[in-house]
Amino acid sequence: AAFREREGKGAIYLFFSVNASGHFCGMAEMMSPLDYEHQTDVWSMSNKWQGKFEVKWIYVKDVPNQQFRNIRLENNDNKPVTNSRDTQEIPYEKGKLMLKTMHLYRDKTSIFDDFQYYESKQAEEVVKKPSNNDFNNNNTARENNNNKRQYSSNKSSSSSVQLEQQQQQQQQQQQQNENTDNDENN
Repeated sequence: AAFREREGKGAIYLFFSVNASGHFCGMAEMMSPLDYEHQTDVWSMSNKWQGKFEVKWIYVKDVPNQQFRNIRLENNDNKPVTNSRDTQEIPYEKGKLMLKTMHLYRDKTSIFDDFQYYESKQAEEVVKKPSNNDFNNNNTARENNNNKRQYSSNKSSSSSVQLEQQQQQQQQQQQQNENTDNDENN
C-alpha cells in the first residue's frame, strides 16, 4: 500500500537488519509494489514469506547498531531505531540521519560474507522436502539425491554469477561513495 500511496511523490527506501545480528546490513529502494501472487523460496524459510517486490540495492554493508542508537523514533515510543520491528516506518528527517550514517560508515563486512552458509542451508532444505509418493521410498531418496546434485550445481552457478554481479555493484557504489567523499573534502 505504501508503494502505491507514494507513487509519483518520491521513493521508498528500506533499511535492512537481521534480527539479533547487532547491525544493519543494507539499504535499498523499493522498485515495485508487493506482488502477493508469487511465493519466494528464501533460503531455509521457504514457507514463511508470501509475495515479493523488487528492490534496487544502494548500500550492502554491515553497520553496527551503536552507530544508529542516537536516532530515536517518536512514532515508536521514542525508542532507538535499533529497537524497531519489521515494517517500522521511519520519519523523513530520521531517515536522512540513518542514510548519512550508513553512507559515512567504513564497512569491513557485509551479508555477502554469509552467502555460502545460507546457500548450503538452502540445499539441505531441498533434500528435506517431503515427497508425495509414500509407496516407494527408495526411488524418492534416489530422486532427492539427484535433485540435490542438480540443484546444487544450478544454484552454485547462478549464485556465483549473482554474487559477482552484486559484488561488482557494491564496489561501484563504494567507488562512487569515495568519489563523493573526496569531492566533499575538496
